[in-house]
Amino acid sequence: MNKLLFVFLLSFLLLNSCANQNTKNMPKEHKALFLHHSTGQNIWRGDVSKISWKLFKEGNLQKWMKKYNKKNKTDFLVEDLIFPKKQPYGWKNYPFDYYNIWVKNGGDKPFMEEPTLEMISKDYGLIIWKHCYPVSSIKEDTGTPDINSEEHRLENYKLQYNALKEKMHQFPDTKFLVWTGAVHIKANTTEESALRMKEFVDWVRNEWDEKGDNIYLWDFYALETEGGLYLKDEYAAAPNDSHPGKNFAEKVIPFFGKRIVDVMSGNGDENDITGM
Repeated sequence: MNKLLFVFLLSFLLLNSCANQNTKNMPKEHKALFLHHSTGQNIWRGDVSKISWKLFKEGNLQKWMKKYNKKNKTDFLVEDLIFPKKQPYGWKNYPFDYYNIWVKNGGDKPFMEEPTLEMISKDYGLIIWKHCYPVSSIKEDTGTPDINSEEHRLENYKLQYNALKEKMHQFPDTKFLVWTGAVHIKANTTEESALRMKEFVDWVRNEWDEKGDNIYLWDFYALETEGGLYLKDEYAAAPNDSHPGKNFAEKVIPFFGKRIVDVMSGNGDENDITGM
């Protein structure tokens, strides 16, 4: 049994090594990088078992993409990266954090060991980025917006998003797919915060996003809330847990995959931003 297991693992490693060598020769426009934390990983992974995940590190989004490529004779590739992840910077991926790394401290060298747009845009034709659900814990505006503030307020988000849009426009050979924000279940937030989050998402959809540029949306918010203000309880990972659950992930993985393909194929402005 141990010998069989060794042969299996050796075969897998060899095949995986060959696959990695092939991806290096792929054209940039066929390669996407998905930047995420735990919310994104739940969608990336789907309902893959712990054993399969440990052995192969392959989620159901990757499997979906492989099936799509085989059926349509394409060669699109999506890779993932936990971002940002290094200390002392911290485990945060909100509007300020992307602004701080990519705009305020952008350039050809990493900031706090985190890759800048100048770095990752060299290898990927599509960069996908998002926020985890605490982005929806939004406080009331003060009337004095501050682009350098980490406080979760609409006035700060809008300044940071506008700066990020201007920065992304500096990379016309790279496309960007931005998730509309993940949200809390009702038990974990207030109606006031939820209403502010809806206002922010509406602003992103209707004002910030522009047709004809290199930035596109995947409407994750619409899929989580289905017209409401909160992540639906049946879509949560567990009671009082605002992470998306496995059943929800399996439901939306095809929509996410389709949205990625739409954008990479040049149809990002034509098709539904939910991917449905």
